[in-house]
Amino acid sequence: MTISYNKLWKLLIDKNMSKTQLVKKAKISTNAMAKLGKNEGVRVEVLVKICGVLGCTIDDIMEIFP
Repeated sequence: MTISYNKLWKLLIDKNMSKTQLVKKAKISTNAMAKLGKNEGVRVEVLVKICGVLGCTIDDIMEIFP
């Protein structure tokens, strides 16, 4: 399976927020952000924190392809 976080990057652009701002507001590690940038798997806890800051659901920030 392939994971894509393209929806997250588009949402950040729409909300005029940088990756650095998201790291600080969501209180996630830079390592987690690096994994997101490489479309690698991250813990659900990280995704939940991001969704809390952005006011969205997990399917608004990621896609899974077979």
